[in-house]
Amino acid sequence: MPWPQTYAPLGSLLSTLLAALPVVVLLGGLAVFRWPAHLAALAGLAAALVVAIGPFGMPAPMACASAGYGAAYGLLPIGWIVVNVIFLYQLTSERGLFDVLRHSITTVTEDRRLQLLVVAFCFGAFFEGASGFGTPVAVTGAILIGLGFSPLAASGLSLIANTAPVAFGALGTPIIALQSVTGLDLFQLSGMVGRQLPVFSVLVPFWLVCAFAGWRGMLEVWPAILVAGLGFAVPQFLVSNYHGPWLVDVIAAVVSLALVALFLRVWHPARIWTSAGGVGGDVGPGPSGTDVVPKGPDPTLISTAHVWRAWTPWIILSVVVFAWGLPSVKTWLDSLSVIRIPVPYLHQAVLRVPPVVPAANPEAAIYAINWLSATGSGIFVAALLAGVAMGSSFGEMARVYWRTLRLVRLSLVTISAMMAVGFTTRYAGLDATLGLAFAQTGFLYPFFGTMLGWLGVALTGSDTSSNVLFGSLQKITAEQLGLNPVLMAAANSSGGVMGKMIDAQSIVVASTATRWYGHEGEILRYVFFHSLVLACLVGLLVMLQAYVPPFTSLVH
Repeated sequence: MPWPQTYAPLGSLLSTLLAALPVVVLLGGLAVFRWPAHLAALAGLAAALVVAIGPFGMPAPMACASAGYGAAYGLLPIGWIVVNVIFLYQLTSERGLFDVLRHSITTVTEDRRLQLLVVAFCFGAFFEGASGFGTPVAVTGAILIGLGFSPLAASGLSLIANTAPVAFGALGTPIIALQSVTGLDLFQLSGMVGRQLPVFSVLVPFWLVCAFAGWRGMLEVWPAILVAGLGFAVPQFLVSNYHGPWLVDVIAAVVSLALVALFLRVWHPARIWTSAGGVGGDVGPGPSGTDVVPKGPDPTLISTAHVWRAWTPWIILSVVVFAWGLPSVKTWLDSLSVIRIPVPYLHQAVLRVPPVVPAANPEAAIYAINWLSATGSGIFVAALLAGVAMGSSFGEMARVYWRTLRLVRLSLVTISAMMAVGFTTRYAGLDATLGLAFAQTGFLYPFFGTMLGWLGVALTGSDTSSNVLFGSLQKITAEQLGLNPVLMAAANSSGGVMGKMIDAQSIVVASTATRWYGHEGEILRYVFFHSLVLACLVGLLVMLQAYVPPFTSLVH
C-alpha cells in the first residue's frame, strides 16, 4: 500500500527545522567545519535518513531505496559527465595542446578579465544550452585552470557564470519539465522566464568580472562586458518569447561570443590585465597589471595549424554534445539502448498529497540507464574522436582514462552521496515541508516563492528537478493568493538558476575539474554571498512584476 507523505508531523515550525537539517549538516560540514566533501555528503545523507525514517515516518526500505536511487543517478548521468570531461582535458594536456589553446585565446585578448568573460560566460553558456548537467562548469573550470587562473578563481567564477543560462539549459529541459508538472502553456512559461532572466544576463557578466578583478578592474573593461551581456540577453529574450525554450542558450551564446570576438578586434582596454590571480587569488596585479603570465610555448612559434589542432578537441566536443542533445537524436539513441528499472520499494509507493499537488499522486521512481544517449556518453565519444585526431593511440587513451578514474574517484563518491541526500529529501517530503513554509508568506510570496526555486536547486543540484518538485506548489499557491500562476512558476526557474552555484553537486564538479578536490568548503564560502544576493535581486524583480506598474505589463 502506498505511503502518503506527511508535511508537518511535529507541527509546522519544528517539522520545518527538521526538514532543513540534512542541508544544514551538508553545507555546515563543508563551509564551517571544513570536512572533506565526501564526509560532509555522507553526514548529510545520514541526517536525511534519520529525519525521514524517524519524525516523518517513512518506511526504512523506502528511505534506503530513495538514497540508492539518488546515488545511482549521481553516477549516471552526473558522474559520467565529469569523468569524460576530465578525460578529454587530460588527453589534451598529455599532448601539450592545452598550452597552445591557452596561447591562442591570448590572440583574441591577453587580458585575463576578458578571457574570463569569453570562456566562463560565453563558452560556458553554449555548453549549458547544449547539455547542462554540470558540463559547462567542468569544461570552463578546466580551461580556466589551463589559462593560469587560481583553483579558487577557476572554480568559483565558473559557478558564478553558470547562472543566467541555466533555465534554458539542455535545450530547454527545465522549462519543459515545468510545463509537464504545472499544465501551464509551454510558450507562456518560456516567454515569462525570457522576460525575467535577460536583466540578469546583462548583470551577471559585470558581476563575474567584478568578483574577479574588483570594481575598478571591471570598469576598465565595461564596454566589452556590455557587449557580451546584451549580446546574450537580447537573443535570449527574442528566442524565448517568439520561438520557444529549445535553442535559447545555444543561439544567445553563439551571438554573444561572436559579438565579443568582433568587438575585441577594434577595442582594447587601456590597461592589459595579465594576472590570473584576481581579487583574493594567488597573485594580484602589479602597478602595470602585467606581473604573472603562465609559462608555455612561445606564441611566435605557434603556427595556424597548431592552433587548429589545439582547438579541434573542443570543436569536436561542441559539435558532438550539441548533436547528442537534439531531441530527435536523443530519442533515437534511447530506442537503441535505454534500460528502465522501476526502483524496488519506491516506484509508485510514495504519495504526494495536497496541498503540494492538487490531488494525491503516486511518485514514479524509474531509473533509466541511458548509457548511450547520456550526455556523458557523447562527451566520451568526442574524447575518443579527439584522441584519434590528436594522434593518441588507444593504449595511451586507456592509460589516461585509468589515471582519470583514479583522479575523480572521491568526487564520484561525493556526487553520489549528495544526490542520495536530494532524492531522500524529495521522496520523504522534506522538500515539500520547506516549500510549504515559504508559501505562508502572503503578500511577500513573489519574493519568497522565487527564493523557494533557489532553495530547490541548492537542494537538488538541478533547475529541472527544482521545477518538478515545486512547480505545482507554485501554481497552487499563486492561484490561492490571486497571483498569476505563470509568473510564479517561471519565478521558480528564474530564482533557481542562482542556486546553481551553491549546489553541492556543482561545487564538486568544479573542484574536480580544477583538480582542487578537498577545498569544496572554500569554494562554497566564495560563492555563497553572490548566490544569495543575486537570488534576492531576482525575487525583487518578481515582486515588481507582481505588483508595480509598468513591470506588471511584463507578466501578460
